[in-house]
Amino acid sequence: MGIEDYGGGQGPQPDVLVVTTNDVPGFRVQQVIGEVFGLTVRSRHLGSQIGAGLKSMIGGELKGLTKTLVETRNQAMERLVEQARARGANGVLMFRFDVTEAADVGTEVCAYGTAVVLARE
Repeated sequence: MGIEDYGGGQGPQPDVLVVTTNDVPGFRVQQVIGEVFGLTVRSRHLGSQIGAGLKSMIGGELKGLTKTLVETRNQAMERLVEQARARGANGVLMFRFDVTEAADVGTEVCAYGTAVVLARE
């Protein structure tokens, strides 16, 4: 697996800018739309659980699970961007992820932030 398999985030010219900061240099917040989120729950398949169990006995990275979590986070972020776009936003401030176990059957990943309309200063 190459480094591109472990990444995420946006491309170079996003129509909805997502940042982890309170503001964006060179822009002002013209309108606050409100909270947006993207949510997904993924179950682990039996093969990955057995492989992870064996790997945990000898140590090392669980690459299959790492790749699955990256894909899950990317899907949650895509859903957040879709929701922000649908509500008329061109930015999301204070972007974060929340990851929890979902009733022992999978992993819940929630991407959330504040949807805003940004204007160049």
